Amino acid sequence: MTEPSLRRAKASDASSLAALSLEVWIGTYLRQGISAYFADHVLADFTAARMLDRIKDERQTLIVSQNRDGIDGYIRLLRDSPDPVAGDHQTEVASLYVQPRHHGRGLGRALLHAGMEAAREDGASTLWLSTNSENTPAIAFYLAQGFSRIGTSDFRIDDQAYQNDVFARGL
Repeated sequence: MTEPSLRRAKASDASSLAALSLEVWIGTYLRQGISAYFADHVLADFTAARMLDRIKDERQTLIVSQNRDGIDGYIRLLRDSPDPVAGDHQTEVASLYVQPRHHGRGLGRALLHAGMEAAREDGASTLWLSTNSENTPAIAFYLAQGFSRIGTSDFRIDDQAYQNDVFARGL
């Protein structure tokens, strides 16, 4: 297997990142069908304009994996984002998305390691993240990468709450 081609996201990546985010989020969390409630959420959150704002935000770092045809995954780090359990960890892995057809090729691991290196360069000593408590593949992945479960939090969309497991790891 060839090493993935990783680089910092640039403004021209915004629409590709939005499309990839929609694909991964819908495929991961909406297994029984797509209601207007969730469609409205993802269509509002995963737009090219919002992704461009994230790319330009100095508190955020986005690293993409690109193959010859385009972007197949990315990691998004958010600095000054205290974990919801104790607030001890300040740098969040806000997103780590890989297109499902590219799972099992080491892209997620490579993106995570690139994100950890970027966080270290920014002076972080730990990373934290949350994932849906029912997302067993993601939980197994993060545990295998040295993260430890530190508690739970709720992911909120309007008045609905969904339990997430919160993980942290030293750098």
